Amino acid sequence: MKISIITINYNNLEGLKKTVNSVKSQTYTDFEYLVVDGGSTDGSADYLESHNAMFDYKVSELDNGIYHAMNKGVKKANGEYVLFLNSGDYFYSSKVLEENHLQIKEQDIIYFNLQVIEGNKTFIKEYPDLLSFSYFVKDTLPHPATFIKKDIFVRTEFYKEDFKIVSDWKFFMDAICRYSVTYRHVSKPLSTFLIGGMSSDPKNSVIKQNEIKEVLNTYYSAYMQDLDDVITFRNTLNNLRASRIIKLLIKLGFLNKF
Repeated sequence: MKISIITINYNNLEGLKKTVNSVKSQTYTDFEYLVVDGGSTDGSADYLESHNAMFDYKVSELDNGIYHAMNKGVKKANGEYVLFLNSGDYFYSSKVLEENHLQIKEQDIIYFNLQVIEGNKTFIKEYPDLLSFSYFVKDTLPHPATFIKKDIFVRTEFYKEDFKIVSDWKFFMDAICRYSVTYRHVSKPLSTFLIGGMSSDPKNSVIKQNEIKEVLNTYYSAYMQDLDDVITFRNTLNNLRASRIIKLLIKLGFLNKF
C-alpha cells in the first residue's frame, strides 16, 4: 500500500461528509482511508458508524486536540506515504489521484499546489520549487496537498501535541531545515482548502505568534540573527525583478537575467 489518506474531524459533520465523498469518488482507488474523530457530538460519530464499510480504519473518541489526532492517524496508517485531508477539505477533482499517483515516489515529501476558497474568492496558491528557512518563517506547506513518507514522522518526532495552531508548520520546517529530508514540488493543484479554521481566526493570533516564537527561539536562534538581512535582500531582489526598467535593460542586453 503506497498511500494512506487520513481525515481528522471534530464536530464538523457537513465538512466530514464533503471530505468523505471526495475521497470515495476518486477514480484511483489503491489507497487506504482512515478517519480519526475526536468524540464529536454533532452526529459525526453516527455518520461514521453508518458508513463503516467506507473506511479501512475509523475511531471516534476523546483526544487531546488536532495534533494528537493527527499523530494517532499516522501511527495507524499502513501506507508508505500519508496525506491529511481533514474535514472540510476535498480533492480538486475526482481524477486527481489517478492523474498524479505516479508522482508519489522517491522523495520524502511531495507537495502540490492548493486551491483556496476565501469567502467569495477562489484562487490557486502556488508553492516554490526551492524551500528555505526564510520561506518557512513567512509561510508553510499545505497539508491537504502534501504527501509525507510515514517514516519521516518517526525521524522528526511527530507533531508537537501541546501546540494548538502551528505544529504542522513546525513539522515541515523541522523536516526541511533540521533533518534535510528530500522533497519535490509538483506544480498542479491537488486539493481544495476553505480558509476559516483555527489558524485563520483572529482570536488565535496571539497563540499562533507565541508558538512560532517558541519554535524559532528554541531551535533556530542562530538563523534568526541573519534573518532580517536575508528577507530584506530577497524583497529587494524581487522588486528589482518586477521593475519595468530592469526588464527593459535585460531585454536590450544591458543586463543579464537574474
